[in-house]
Amino acid sequence: MAFEPDIPPIQVHLCVKRGQEAIAWYEKAFGAVETFEQIAEDGERVLHANLSMFGSEVMLHDEFPEFSPDVFSPETRGGAGLTISINLRSPIDVDRAVRRAASAGAEITMPVADQFWGARYGKIRDPFGHVWAFNAPLAKAG
Repeated sequence: MAFEPDIPPIQVHLCVKRGQEAIAWYEKAFGAVETFEQIAEDGERVLHANLSMFGSEVMLHDEFPEFSPDVFSPETRGGAGLTISINLRSPIDVDRAVRRAASAGAEITMPVADQFWGARYGKIRDPFGHVWAFNAPLAKAG
């Protein structure tokens, strides 16, 4: 199977409630840049949006139970079904990302700390129920 060179083989496509609010939050908390948005015919829900963040792209849409009865937001489901892992370059980047998200209203679910597997790591839950983990390798001793 051939892929377009600029399209990654795996992408996150987030389902949220309050899509416009979510886009604004990701811009504030993660420095996301919206590169595309299409509003549904109802004039309210986000049918599709692309957000550039952390050197990659995340897609986003509001819930559409009338068209896609198998995809719901964490708020409807009662919690997230996965963790979105962001691999950063340095340990200080992890601290900054978690601090910025928390100041924008995220809940820290695992405080940033050096972990036994050799990484600086922390987790947050965003206001839309998605769980994000931030990870960077620790400097090697020696």
